[in-house]
Amino acid sequence: MPPALDGLVPPALAPRSFRIFLEDFELPVDIGFHDFEVGTPQRLIVTIDVEIDPASFPDEDEQASAWDYDFLRTEVTRLATSRRFNLQETLAREIYALIAARKGVIGLRVATRKPDVYPDCRAVGIEISSR
Repeated sequence: MPPALDGLVPPALAPRSFRIFLEDFELPVDIGFHDFEVGTPQRLIVTIDVEIDPASFPDEDEQASAWDYDFLRTEVTRLATSRRFNLQETLAREIYALIAARKGVIGLRVATRKPDVYPDCRAVGIEISSR
């Protein structure tokens, strides 16, 4: 059993934010309003950064108290493949609303990007953030 370290962290170094994130999650999505896009899934990359209320962030090493990463991945997949989307903005808003409604969320950033639109840029996308 490692020694207890309670009280050794100076107040200036106390954590001020608690985050979990899903970074660069790539999935095929039927998205876009151009004729050549409709019905042809495109690669969409999703990044989600969730700031958690300290009281909702686990302080013990138990699965039951963890914020579920699988929820983020599974629900984003379910939402993104549930129907076709004309706009990245619409999908990002729906992802945002789904996560913002979760207990303990105090800050949120959702970004989506399409990496295969233009040959002369890495991606085109949007971001919605509470910050």
